[in-house]
Order: sequence, then structure tokens, then C-alpha cells
Amino acid sequence: MLSEGVHSLVDSGNQFLLLYGQAKAKRPADARHPFGYGRELYFWAFVVAILIFAVGAGISIYEGWIHCRNPEPLRDPTINYIVLAVAFLLEGASWTIAVREFNRGRGGQGWWQAVRRSKDPAGFIVLFEDSAALAGLLIAALGIWASHATGDPRIDGIASIAIGLILATVAILLAREAKELLIGEAADPALIATIWRIVESQQKISAVNHVRTIHTAPESIFVAVSADFEDDLPMGEAETLIETIEVQLKAASPMISSIYIRPEKREEALVQPRPAR
Repeated sequence: MLSEGVHSLVDSGNQFLLLYGQAKAKRPADARHPFGYGRELYFWAFVVAILIFAVGAGISIYEGWIHCRNPEPLRDPTINYIVLAVAFLLEGASWTIAVREFNRGRGGQGWWQAVRRSKDPAGFIVLFEDSAALAGLLIAALGIWASHATGDPRIDGIASIAIGLILATVAILLAREAKELLIGEAADPALIATIWRIVESQQKISAVNHVRTIHTAPESIFVAVSADFEDDLPMGEAETLIETIEVQLKAASPMISSIYIRPEKREEALVQPRPAR
């Protein structure tokens, strides 16, 4: 019960941190951060993963070990079952909402694939935390029941350790995803292929050397394109062509916020293989 209490407290604090991160990430770009503050949300997502691991998992495993070494006398568990039932109903409602929202954005992708491709950590962090909470509540209830059924209070400590291990696993997965977002993940491969196709379709472009993208926020993408323009293309026409490409790219995806197009001869450029259609 103490492990679940700590877990609930950590969960509540994490939600405030994510809300804070979302608010800070919406700040407009300025001279110091010309691409905005969107990636600050990724920082707070990483902090949440550390808190789950250090506080939630750490205290649960420690308390479980203490109770295995020095078990407390068994008491009437009725109030424990009532608290766990109420908590399960509340966490279940939150989990249902989280699943509904996550399904809305994942399309036809599998769950794990959708998590790996998601650039909004708030959505999958809440889903993971609620899933871990439901599993923890079930383990806590099973541990209490087994302790009283067998008369061995050490089983309650084992259940606490199991809850801690679940939280540690979730924390490691979340930290891994947050790290990738902090380092800088590319846009969805389908969008990269679309960008490539739009640039390649221009009549005055001989070849596309490479297309590089990075998420500066969950809904904001920076695009850098290197393309080989025809040698006889006048400067004025090249400027018009670049403006045309930018308009088409932004029409293809509202998430594209910044575009850099560099005319570069193919033999002098770092050529990237064309993505599969």
C-alpha cells in the first residue's frame, strides 16, 4: 500500500511537470531560441522518467526489501481493498481516456511502432504511467490477499518489489524515448518521402542530394534540402523556384515550420539515398 501511495504521488507530480513543460514549450521563438522552445517538453519528459525510476521504483523496491527482512504483523485488510478498488476505478478511467487519445493519433500503426514514431511524449507517458498504475494496483491487491491467505506477511514485501520493477521498466522505456527526442528525431519517413518527391518533381532541378528533417517541437519540423539546380537557371528564377517549393512543402504538411533549400552540385554534395516510395 505504501508503494502504491508513493507511485500515486509521483504520478500526480509528473502530470504537473508535463503540463508545465507543455506551457513552456508554447513560448514563441526569440533571438536566443530562433526555432522556439518546443523541445523543452522533451526535457521535462526525461525528468519525469528519472523521477519514476528514482522515486517510484527506488522507494517501492526499498520498502519491499525492508518488509521482507522485517515483516509487520498482519491486520484487517478491508480498508486496503476499499482504497485499491477506488484507485482502480479512477486509474481505469484515466487509462481509458489515454488509450482513446493515443489511438486517435496512431492511425493504423501498431502500439509500439506508434510510440517509437510519436513526437509528443505527453501522450505516451500518461498511457505508460496509467498502465503501470493498473498493474501495480492488481499486484498490491494480490500481495495483500496472498499474505493473509498464507499468513506470511513477507509476500506483501515481494509484491512491493514487483511494483518497483514494473516502474523501473516503464521508466527505462520512457527515458529511452525522451532521449531520442532530446537528441533530435527526424520526421516521419512518409513525410520525408513526400518532401523528396515534391522537390524532385520540379523541372529545373536535376537531382535531390539529400533531405534532412528534425522535430523542433511535437508539431513543428525543420526541413533542410540540398538539390542540384540546372546550371543555366538565372538567379531570379532560382529564387522563384525556391519560393514555389516552400509553398508546396508547407501545403503538404502544416507541421513544416522552417525550410532551408541549398542549391548544390551533386558531385560536391553529400548524397543521401532516395527513400523508398
